[in-house]
Amino acid sequence: MNTIHQTFAQEGLVRPSDGRVLGGVCAGLGRRFGIAPWPARILFVLLLMVVPGTQILVYPILWVLMPAEHTMPVPQHTVV
Repeated sequence: MNTIHQTFAQEGLVRPSDGRVLGGVCAGLGRRFGIAPWPARILFVLLLMVVPGTQILVYPILWVLMPAEHTMPVPQHTVV
């Protein structure tokens, strides 16, 4: 599971500490794609309404897979 969390964190998909309503999934997606949290939430719901019931599956899965921002170590940059 750590590998999945690290991969998501490297891609910028983390659940932020601020701007959360429930789990921070939509706030994290919004941050990753440069959208404010509320428009990201509305877009998330609208996209998932295309296939009814998917939000019940997609949101919890993303909640588990996306690491919380404060749990990921800060990447160390090496100077060569």
